[in-house]
Amino acid sequence: MLMITSFQNPRMAQAFVDYMATQGVVLTVQQHSQSDIWLADVAQEARVRAELAQFLANPNDPRYLAASWQTGHTNSGLAYRRYPFLGTLLHKAGPFTLIIMAVCIVVWLLMLSLGDQTVMLWLAWPWDPALRFELWRYFTHALLHFSLLHITFNLLWWWYLGGPVEKRLGSGKLIVLTLISALLSGYVQHKFSGAWFGGLSGVVYALMGYVWLRGERDPQSGIYMQRGLMVFALIWLVAGWFDIFGLSIANAAHASGLAVGLAMALVDTLHVRKRT
Repeated sequence: MLMITSFQNPRMAQAFVDYMATQGVVLTVQQHSQSDIWLADVAQEARVRAELAQFLANPNDPRYLAASWQTGHTNSGLAYRRYPFLGTLLHKAGPFTLIIMAVCIVVWLLMLSLGDQTVMLWLAWPWDPALRFELWRYFTHALLHFSLLHITFNLLWWWYLGGPVEKRLGSGKLIVLTLISALLSGYVQHKFSGAWFGGLSGVVYALMGYVWLRGERDPQSGIYMQRGLMVFALIWLVAGWFDIFGLSIANAAHASGLAVGLAMALVDTLHVRKRT
């Protein structure tokens, strides 16, 4: 047997194995700290490696999903573990992801008990020149949430996208992305609407842009977001600008956060595109 490649993302490994099965090539997966793909018939190595190059160039191509449905089995050697709710929450997120979730919840509870204005006086973007040296304010506006729907929406996306980024690329990458996007999205939103705003959505949109483009340009990174979800994010962004839902939405923070995430993903993948 010959080992063809390894994937950090087990779903990507399964998709490639399933697709090759539809092409009449049998591959198996041996799962250790990563998913190793093995070929039994060494004579087909050249064909498999050519298909692998195409797969890595566009792993989200619909034909690979269709192949998984067509094969109709999961006995390739890939094993999925089951986790209870809390176990899933912890397994899919790193320490920084969980810390931000916990702090946002604490701040929201304080806003419920003390009132929004009291907590915003502590954490909101500096609204007066006298506050410009209170540096935490340029970031802590992202911790403010004004309803259960608001905090639930933001934290679900934060966990879903931020967790994999931290797990696969490290806490440092997530921290840098969070700080830069909070600062720049807050600055732009302040210019549009003044200092009385809050929420993690500017950072969430940065994560959307980063994870989607990083996955498109660097599939081996193991992070990705389906194109359909990216389309949903863009539709929500446009709907916010035109006030279709009648909600108070920090549209400038969303747009600038998305731009930050896309720019950071582009920079981080320049060497990958040059190498390929």
